[in-house]
Amino acid sequence: MKLRPEMTGEALTRLKRARGQLNAVIEMMENGEDCRAALTQLAAVSKAIDRAGFKIIASGMRHCGTARERGEEPEMTEEELEKLFLALA
Repeated sequence: MKLRPEMTGEALTRLKRARGQLNAVIEMMENGEDCRAALTQLAAVSKAIDRAGFKIIASGMRHCGTARERGEEPEMTEEELEKLFLALA
């Protein structure tokens, strides 16, 4: 299944935000700042990445469902989508 802009908009926004947060964590580490603040930011990065992944999987599931409704063969099987979902969990 190819990533399409209509499927990834919100996920892409989350990933860009995570990139900014990760850059902040790296800067904190390089500057020897408080570890609690760095770990808090790192946890936020992790959560943002996880949520982006779930958004992409959910979009893929919707896309495959609508393909079936149109009588088309979906690009991915339910088993493939489930495997991707479980890889994130």
